[in-house]
Amino acid sequence: MPDLVRTTGGRRLRVEVSGDPRGRPVFLLHGMPGSRVGPRPRPMFLYQHGARLISFDRPGYGGSDRRPGRRVVDAVEDVAAVADALGLGRFAVAGRSGGGPHALACAALLPGRVTRAAALVGLAPRDAEGLDWFAGMAPFNVLEFHTAFTDPERYAARIIPRSAVIRSNPARMLEDLRADLTEEDRLIVSDTSIRSMLLRTYHEALRTSPYGWIDDAFALTSPWGFDPAHIGVPVLLWHGAKDVFSPASHFSWLAARIPRAKAVLEPKAAHFASLRALPDVLDWLLAGTPRG
Repeated sequence: MPDLVRTTGGRRLRVEVSGDPRGRPVFLLHGMPGSRVGPRPRPMFLYQHGARLISFDRPGYGGSDRRPGRRVVDAVEDVAAVADALGLGRFAVAGRSGGGPHALACAALLPGRVTRAAALVGLAPRDAEGLDWFAGMAPFNVLEFHTAFTDPERYAARIIPRSAVIRSNPARMLEDLRADLTEEDRLIVSDTSIRSMLLRTYHEALRTSPYGWIDDAFALTSPWGFDPAHIGVPVLLWHGAKDVFSPASHFSWLAARIPRAKAVLEPKAAHFASLRALPDVLDWLLAGTPRG
């Protein structure tokens, strides 16, 4: 199995595959900032459920080459390149947080290959009609996304030194978020196993460059390049009603826009509760996915 895949344009993507080598394939697209080593169900769960979990660093993160000016829709090309390298015909796709829109792009534009898709605590498009995009969002996130949208150079100048600090001390990322976490989310990120996975993914995300993070913010606040209304494959949307990083209004907008979406809103959950929901979401994806 290759751990480096080259796209048609020659870029390198760093890939990691876990679980059952003969299992049903599911792509897991990481959050922001994040990497291929991000939180996932335990290996024993993956084997027992016959899952072959595939993840890769989005361009600019970890071991993947940067793609300046990338859009959300450009993830489709990268997922297809990895699937081709692994000899996969059909597969499911899941994305958490910043990975959610990228998973929806694959659902919209690879209907012949994507069996099912899931977006957990994801965002709606910045230009979503009728949605107050910043309503219910934590002030820190409002500032970050607003700056990325209105003053890209200033945003990059903020993120470059911040990413250097987090690279040397990944726990700083959780410290920065702590004030906006619900009590439940604080308990979740304090769990030894989850905390270890989060710190590992933050370090790997920023190990070589801050530009995966920077380009993600630009992509998420720019036109995505596809319309979620054109998705024709089964989609599961999972969200916590108390999420202030990706407000539940984004979930509601997507649920109304995507045809026949299965929408799950947990009234007491917030952002990081999605990590505990991932095994159930994976089961739903596997139910509609044949072996690779």
